[in-house]
Amino acid sequence: MRKDPAQLPPLDLLASFEAVARLGSITRAAAERFITQSAMSRQVQALEASLGVPLFVRRHRALALTEAGRRLLGSCTSVLAQLRETVALIRAPLSREQLALTTTPGFAALWLIPRLPAFTEGHAGIDVRLDATFERRDLPREGFDLAIRYGPVVSTVGERLFGEAIVPVCSPALAAAGALRRPADLARHTLLQVMPERPGGIPVEWESWLQALGLREVQPRSTLTFSTYHEAVAAALAGQGVALGRRPLIDRLIARGELVVPFGEATATERAYFLIIDERARQRPAVQALAQWLREQAAALAAAPDDQAAALAAAPDEQVAAAPAAAPEDAISPPVPGGDRSRASGPTGSARRSAAPARRRPKAARKDG
Repeated sequence: MRKDPAQLPPLDLLASFEAVARLGSITRAAAERFITQSAMSRQVQALEASLGVPLFVRRHRALALTEAGRRLLGSCTSVLAQLRETVALIRAPLSREQLALTTTPGFAALWLIPRLPAFTEGHAGIDVRLDATFERRDLPREGFDLAIRYGPVVSTVGERLFGEAIVPVCSPALAAAGALRRPADLARHTLLQVMPERPGGIPVEWESWLQALGLREVQPRSTLTFSTYHEAVAAALAGQGVALGRRPLIDRLIARGELVVPFGEATATERAYFLIIDERARQRPAVQALAQWLREQAAALAAAPDDQAAALAAAPDEQVAAAPAAAPEDAISPPVPGGDRSRASGPTGSARRSAAPARRRPKAARKDG
């Protein structure tokens, strides 16, 4: 019997199709929907069989939408978003509220997670889902209420929480044993740094910092290069070398004496951390509570007795026009000369030791997170 042309396919098939088309990958769509890759493939095939037309052109390790697929994706995107919004509005209230926040791994590990117990203890019944990734999430489409993003001050969209300043840091034991009194002493030590995202990129944070001080000729004994910033901080805590500390992310470690500043003052960069709230979630009490708590935590930096920490939070909150994606938070931006001022999956935890470079290297493009 011939099917009614207006008969809708099952909602699960449409949702799976939208995920595959949006992500361009059956594997990634399957992971997002918590099913196996083979099950996702069968759902796509079942939808194509139900409609009687192909929705994808299968290429070697790639998928492309057909004209029918493009038309269906346009409708699915808007209809599914509207359906999720309506269901959320009419669903019976839960005894617990859930909210989702996405941010970068370094910010999550070093700044947010140590503070989160204060929020959860003061807000019983609110469950927080934290997504630590370099991937820039689409908040309404992927079900996130808030984001904290790291990017250039002049171009990042959002409400500014605080800025950033960098300063050399190491373990107290290394500082005591390693004769670290001035920048030139770095020639006798291992420098800890972060690898840029782009293949073949050269880590430039230390080179830029030394050049800003007029010490471009200083070469370290060796370097350890990591894929994420909090791994570099972990190596500094273990006494493996000297890292460029990013304040205020490492302020608690300095305050507890786990890291020390062997010399120099913090130098502000041209980057900051910004709060973004999904417009559809802005009126939810739980979202408002977390956003206000984040603002209070940021404002506490300005009230701190440490002048360097206060400088980080001194700039007013502002909304800035949209701009291209910023460099990830694990790539340290160079200091302002003469100034005082989140990949589809998370990076691995590998590190690489290399001999001191024989010559000065060109700057590499910085990534975002």
